[in-house]
Amino acid sequence: MKVALFTETYLPYINGVVTHVKVLKEGLEKLGHDVLIVTADTNAKRHYVRDGILHCPATSFKRFYDYGLATPVSSTRLKLVKRFNPDIIHIHNEFGVGFSGAMIAKILKVPLVYTLHTMYDDYLYYVAPRPFIPIVKKTSRKYARFLANNANALTGPSKKVEEYFHSCGVYKDVNVIPNPVELDIFLPHNIDEAKKNAFRGKYGISENTMLVCFCGRLGREKSVDVLFKYWAKRVKPADDMKLLIIGGGPSEEELKKLAVELGIQDMVIFTGKVDHEELPPYYASCDLYITASLSDTNSISMLEAMATGLPVLHRYDPLNEGQVKNGINGYIYHDDAEMYNYLIMMKNQTPEEKERFRQSVRDSVNQAGCENLANYLITVYTKAYEKALEKKAKETV
Repeated sequence: MKVALFTETYLPYINGVVTHVKVLKEGLEKLGHDVLIVTADTNAKRHYVRDGILHCPATSFKRFYDYGLATPVSSTRLKLVKRFNPDIIHIHNEFGVGFSGAMIAKILKVPLVYTLHTMYDDYLYYVAPRPFIPIVKKTSRKYARFLANNANALTGPSKKVEEYFHSCGVYKDVNVIPNPVELDIFLPHNIDEAKKNAFRGKYGISENTMLVCFCGRLGREKSVDVLFKYWAKRVKPADDMKLLIIGGGPSEEELKKLAVELGIQDMVIFTGKVDHEELPPYYASCDLYITASLSDTNSISMLEAMATGLPVLHRYDPLNEGQVKNGINGYIYHDDAEMYNYLIMMKNQTPEEKERFRQSVRDSVNQAGCENLANYLITVYTKAYEKALEKKAKETV
């Protein structure tokens, strides 16, 4: 099968969508399928194909996760995609590149698959002043409805996607397909021990200190401020715990000030932005992953931490139910008291109990590799392709 994957952002940028598309591409190719990535490129002066990637000229939009914005209409892009002759077009974003994918699918009469990765209601402040958010929200939902109604199949990494589509007035079935993890990179035995030791030494973290981490872009939607407030209410210096915040973003300075205001600055470490390939020793040096975010859909950062063996403390989110299972790969907390009780409980585990728990956590994500993701999607692609053939046959009768 020949599959064209349309994404606004791709390597060398790293975020959840990039990781998803990269792992999907690798999985499809391992299974013998041909893949063309179509992406916006702020360095491209013209459309060109190199190493299986169609680069589309774009302007930079750094306010929103380093995305590039490409024009939604391009005869050159259409010609190059037509030359690839895809059996399936699969869009992963909704801007210029994503819109062009939907239109090209219609022009070429190719089945369209649409994956919604982002709950845009939580991200509108990146693009609109507060007074205009209700209008922008209404418009963005209409647009999501337009794309979904034009798609032959819908997918998403959690039930939260189905709920979002319902709020947009879309009631098609949504294939819930878990996000992938590059398992080999994050397996503990593949992580350099010297790098782990160097990490703890760099930040002056003693062997007995419990290190709890969060990783992600520091924007308001990640609710790191909520995490800080919970931490300040319950955790004391005598508990010998530190909170490691991995990543950068528009809220970083605001969060540093908040840590000082709450009096927890000595218990919080900000690493700033960390390159993806440098993450494994960070995770491997920690004891636990924690998040208060209610905007994520099966967070890839969380899954990567789990692949390293880190149990997860996740703030209760009914639409992400089932991703973290109490006692299997972490615990769900509802408030600051429950969060603190779980922290203390895990800190007091014996080394043997900790290792058993870590193994259970790793086992919970061992089906999240590239080939499993590709197999999930091939099932979706095949069904969409066969339905399209049936429709064509009926039209020609």
